[in-house]
Amino acid sequence: MAGDRRLRTVALVGIDGSGKTTQANRVAVVLADAGVPAVYRQNAGGRAWFGHFARRFGRPDGPSLVGRVGMLWVESVLRWLSIARTQLRTAVGADIAVMDRHAVCQYVSIRAHAGGRGERLARFCYGRLRAPDVTVLLAIDPRDAYRRIEARGTDHESLEYLAAADAAYRSLPESPGFVVVDAGGAPDEVTSAVLAVLRPWLPPVHLPPDLERPMPARTPEPRPRSSAPTRHSPGT
Repeated sequence: MAGDRRLRTVALVGIDGSGKTTQANRVAVVLADAGVPAVYRQNAGGRAWFGHFARRFGRPDGPSLVGRVGMLWVESVLRWLSIARTQLRTAVGADIAVMDRHAVCQYVSIRAHAGGRGERLARFCYGRLRAPDVTVLLAIDPRDAYRRIEARGTDHESLEYLAAADAAYRSLPESPGFVVVDAGGAPDEVTSAVLAVLRPWLPPVHLPPDLERPMPARTPEPRPRSSAPTRHSPGT
């Protein structure tokens, strides 16, 4: 284990469409199958649930029902409660929590949706929670993330928002501590890269042959500045 410390929490973060949920589930399953006690934990903020709820009342999404600021507050509270619950479980159990999102995701949402208004209060509240032992940023071109979101057809984010969220992740003060993994490849390749990040923390384990080959992980690098993105259709 890295530094002889027990690995308690791994957080997978990134913009919508980067594969956080898919990869957190896959990593937890691969580790558990290899004999390492690991469980998937979702730290969603309720945006998808509120979106379904809003559509029942003829509204397109959650913010149209409770307002953009209201939605950010709902997200912040629900995500805080979810992370706190996971931390209580890891404090008394032996499982590694592979976490789908963490506090930094809320800071990004606040920056991208509200220009940072309210981030100071969110940091005060989330600062009472323990930071993950490892934070993996799943990096993907916002245009590719947009196409993934459109293809799954369950929700929608504008390309402009995805680009703003991508920039926000890289501007966070926590970003130098992220391990950045290219999330644009095939699912097995991305899973291999995440497992390669975790290997220093793990006991010797036998992983499936197609996941034994470590994929390269990157250190954080800012994306080159470009002109404001334009909206792309899924086929472009």
